[in-house]
Amino acid sequence: MFERPSGGERAVLVHLTLDRSEEDDQGFVEFQELAASAGAECTALITGRRSTPDPRLFVGSGKAKEIRDATQQGNAKLVIFDHALSPSQERNLEAFLQCRVVDRTGLILDIFAQRARSFEG
Repeated sequence: MFERPSGGERAVLVHLTLDRSEEDDQGFVEFQELAASAGAECTALITGRRSTPDPRLFVGSGKAKEIRDATQQGNAKLVIFDHALSPSQERNLEAFLQCRVVDRTGLILDIFAQRARSFEG
């Protein structure tokens, strides 16, 4: 059976600025609006800067602990990353954080699934 995402799910949003690119405030605002459109109730916003993504967790171990603490404090069951994650990064993060992890692409697909009028396709 096709399982639709549940609305009103408590979530922690994570946005990293990669490389030496300038802060993209408009992109971050768009990310927050996408999460709200999916029905996520934001409990914390985690931001940071990193030169390159960590191959294992995408974020460093210190930032991963910060995210885990934020999920526990806010009783969040979902962490949404504003970047594309590899399947292994997603799996490693879910094991470390003990909650569901979705990247930007998954978030957009969730929004489309919520608005679909049929289960086809």
